[in-house]
Amino acid sequence: MKNYDLIQHVKGESLFVDDTIVPEGLLYAAVCYSQIAHGKIISISIEKAEKVKGVKSIFTSKDIPGENQIGGIIQDEELLAKNIVEFVGQPIAIVVADNQLIAKEAARLIDVKVEKLPEIFDAREAANKNQLIVPPRTFVKGNTEDCWTKCDYIIEGKTESGAQEHLYLETQSAIAYPVEGGGIKIISSTQSPTTVQKITARVLNLPMHKVEVDVLRIGGGFGGKEDQATIWAAMAGLSAFKLKKPVKLILPRQEDMRVTGKRHPYSSDFKIGLMKDGRIIGYEVTFYQNAGASADLSPAILERTLFHCTNSYYIPNVKATAISCKTNLPPNTAFRGFGGPQGMFVIESAIFKAAEVMGIDSAEIQKRNLLNENDEFPYGQKAENCNSKKTWSKAESLYSIDKIRLDVENFNNINDIYKKGIAVMPICFGISFTNTSMNQASALVHIYNDGSVSLSTAAIEMGQGVNEKLRQIVSEIFSIDIEKIKTESTNTTRIANTSPTAASSAADLNGKATEQACNNILLRLKQTAAEILKKNNLDAIEIKNEMVYNDSIITDLSWTELIKTANLKRVNLSSHSFYATPNIHFDRTKEKGKPFAYHVYGTAIVEATVDCLRGIYKFNSVKVVHDFGKSFNQLIDRGQAEGAIVQGLGWMTIEEIMHNELGQILTDTLSTYKVPDIHFTPDIEIDFLEDAENPFGIFKSKAIGEPPFMYGIGGYFAIMNAMKAFNPKLKCIFNSPLTPEKVLMNLYRKS
Repeated sequence: MKNYDLIQHVKGESLFVDDTIVPEGLLYAAVCYSQIAHGKIISISIEKAEKVKGVKSIFTSKDIPGENQIGGIIQDEELLAKNIVEFVGQPIAIVVADNQLIAKEAARLIDVKVEKLPEIFDAREAANKNQLIVPPRTFVKGNTEDCWTKCDYIIEGKTESGAQEHLYLETQSAIAYPVEGGGIKIISSTQSPTTVQKITARVLNLPMHKVEVDVLRIGGGFGGKEDQATIWAAMAGLSAFKLKKPVKLILPRQEDMRVTGKRHPYSSDFKIGLMKDGRIIGYEVTFYQNAGASADLSPAILERTLFHCTNSYYIPNVKATAISCKTNLPPNTAFRGFGGPQGMFVIESAIFKAAEVMGIDSAEIQKRNLLNENDEFPYGQKAENCNSKKTWSKAESLYSIDKIRLDVENFNNINDIYKKGIAVMPICFGISFTNTSMNQASALVHIYNDGSVSLSTAAIEMGQGVNEKLRQIVSEIFSIDIEKIKTESTNTTRIANTSPTAASSAADLNGKATEQACNNILLRLKQTAAEILKKNNLDAIEIKNEMVYNDSIITDLSWTELIKTANLKRVNLSSHSFYATPNIHFDRTKEKGKPFAYHVYGTAIVEATVDCLRGIYKFNSVKVVHDFGKSFNQLIDRGQAEGAIVQGLGWMTIEEIMHNELGQILTDTLSTYKVPDIHFTPDIEIDFLEDAENPFGIFKSKAIGEPPFMYGIGGYFAIMNAMKAFNPKLKCIFNSPLTPEKVLMNLYRKS
């Protein structure tokens, strides 16, 4: 099967925001940002900037015709700072000029006088000062007050997990231009066109139908464009609306890295109680989430951390508390896994430390506590079609884990400087937006009278192959060549009230809507074919390989002739269909419900080698048995899994976000921020779990975008085990990313 988007990428013909052909008179925007982390704005002087030749206009908060507010979950974030700045990089003014260089030069000339205020960068400090985004939330199951008396072992500890830069290839980008009737059209690199539409309409004081948002594709997102693409689109929209001219705003790479939010850093405390046989009896955890200066999506991300706090394990007594802390950093945001990885890292750390205290391998505790069918999660949902133990058992046998352990032991016995370590990482990840109302999608299918097909949905193609999967759904239902099918750009005029392409749900939601729309048309076509063939049994009519069959016998009626005849007979060859995930709900007053349509399971075995003289390491292999459901495109699914694994390993090890004491980011270039490359990438083996059909997914498949990211957590503990092979007295450290510097310093730490 040919993937249209990949072919366009390779040929260099894929179009992104910066490639868009726009109306005559295009202007360019640049932004003036706060240079301090927290302060009161005394004055904003734009006189020098206005005098720069080529500057067309400068906009501040006073020029906004509607609300100066872009907050989504909580309305606590201004488009342009008015009285207070709360992080380095907060937008204060927009300069529009004839070209980008002039705009940037003028932006630097804007004089913003600010009275400095105290700043907070640490989540725990913010919590102590009651600087919170939302009130804390707690999930409770069983009795964590009394369970500890039954435990043979009680272990406590602390973990730190760092931020992560999205590093999408296409930076934040938008083009806006005025349209007839006083409206605006925006071409945006966003995962959420409706959010851009809604917020821009709010800023411009327009009804939503006067703001059209169009997305052909985006050059990567990973969550970084779910909400944070909105601000740049709204700025372009404001500028174009005020000037009645097209305006382009595209962030340079370094600027993008400086001013956008990252994956949330977390600081967490845990307490775990176990029996001698390894059964976990109780688990308490408190998560301190560093949200940054405003809410963005932090409350929802915090919630998913709670949902995934016990990973793939059944624990009878759980108390998990999550605190979203307001600090003076750029607002952190969605990132692949959406808070789930941060929660999973803590439970894996707790198990690792417990195993150390008990003198056993972590895998013994992990295996002993894996979920069974109908086990209850801390939020009340029960595990259905549970493949947790199935993936673990297959990984053990398929990859001969006993032999791997023996080979590692033999290697370590004959090598003094180089040491190997392995870790097993099971995963369990819920699929659905945890905000029930967001689990909806629409599809619009047209069959033209030459037999070609057009498909519009809310799905955003960002390199994950969702467009190809949607084309495949249409191709299989109509049984026509996939080359006859075109996926249109995602447009708020064709498909309204869209949920973002996020939560690993795009293929499921939009695929189900597409399936329904196609089946609506297919029924009409079968009725038409039955009339043409003068047959009464509709069930006997089939379309296979672009030919009509009756009672499994091919007829002379082709797909093309059927469509032409149906059109002449005035049969509706279009369908708009709506899909809402059934049987999901969650009561936040009780913190109980069924928030997920289903769960994805899997098990990875990660092997690493550490150079204990220099602290550097290499991941030798990641061997995975993954629950894909019944995959209907293994090439796309395998690619998504491989990419997620490498990105997860990067988060756990080499990707380190650093700020100075003033809140200025230090890792704002690719020379100071290290991401995985081809030399970092291990050998990856992925087995598709058999007999795992998912009744809740499109074509019985399962979502793939986020779950494999969590396998990267196993990389951390593989390195830790290698370090312990070198220094058996090494005390556990749970501070990610586990960079080579941290490895080296801890290998030789005496206490």
